[in-house]
Amino acid sequence: MLTVDEYMALRRLISSERESEGTTLSEEVRSEPKKRRKSAYGRKYSAAFRRIAPTYKNKNGTWRKGGFKAAVKAAHKAVKK
Repeated sequence: MLTVDEYMALRRLISSERESEGTTLSEEVRSEPKKRRKSAYGRKYSAAFRRIAPTYKNKNGTWRKGGFKAAVKAAHKAVKK
């Protein structure tokens, strides 16, 4: 069992390793991940989902019971046609 002082010393050691020069350099070298281009199917599906989703929602904007799953299924079916 570790004492509180030993535990805090261990935490400081771990955090200092993270802040070491090597890790900060590797973080700086990393750039934003490249965004993937949407496929044609993905673009058609998102448009169909936006068009179909309101029919599966309540008047206050929340999803009906089982509505989200049904909307997804309907959107996929609409794109497939």
